[in-house]
Amino acid sequence: MTARYLEEFAVGQTWGSRTVRIDEQQIKVFAEQFDPQPFHLDDKAACQSLFGGLAASGWHTAAITMRLLVESEVTPAGGILGVGVDELRWPRPVRPGDELHVESEVVEVRPSESRPNQGLIRVRATTLNQNGQAVQVFVANLLVARRTSLPEKSEA
Repeated sequence: MTARYLEEFAVGQTWGSRTVRIDEQQIKVFAEQFDPQPFHLDDKAACQSLFGGLAASGWHTAAITMRLLVESEVTPAGGILGVGVDELRWPRPVRPGDELHVESEVVEVRPSESRPNQGLIRVRATTLNQNGQAVQVFVANLLVARRTSLPEKSEA
């Protein structure tokens, strides 16, 4: 994939990702290490929770989303360099057997006023399950290199 510079991004551009299937073991392994709450680890406890069954940690969903973004057509020059996330939401839980993919849209492109060699793009990333239901939505603020040419040096 070709790296894209700030000038190659435009508001309204969209792209998707591949699909990944989430299983019970993945949910529990992630939870054991990073979010060891009963509704992520124990089927019985999860059934008695607000979730009514085993649910992946939102942070697990975020990590999966990041992997899918890195592997997608989002290829800013220099990599996906996040400087912040706005509006992070998990509208519904991710369950064992869910198949997730990400749909992304550029919502803003802005050259930096103080650093002429870079700019910022804001990208809304929506992670969807196999039924087309959003399981995570966020707006990422990404630092992107500009396609700039350095002025030629004059010989003295």
